[in-house]
Amino acid sequence: MHSTSARTIFDVITDFLASDPTPEELIAYRLPGDLQARVDELVERNGEGQLTFDQQQELYDFMRADEMMAMLKAKTKLRLRKIDR
Repeated sequence: MHSTSARTIFDVITDFLASDPTPEELIAYRLPGDLQARVDELVERNGEGQLTFDQQQELYDFMRADEMMAMLKAKTKLRLRKIDR
C-alpha cells in the first residue's frame, strides 16, 4: 500500500506557499493528484472502519491541512473583495 507521511502534505503546501503564489493561484490551489488519491483512499477506508492508528493520524493531518487552506483561501477572497471596492 502506498503511504504518504504527514510531513509530505505539509511539505507540499509549504513549498507551494513559498513559491509566492498570486491570490488567484492560491484560491485555485488543489492537492497534487497522488495526494488527493491518498486522501480519497483514507476517507473510504475510514468509512469502512478499516484505518490503522497511523492512518487515522495521517487522515487527521490531511484534514488539518485542508482546514488551513480553506481559511487561507477565504481570507484571500475577502482581501481581494476589499481591493476591488
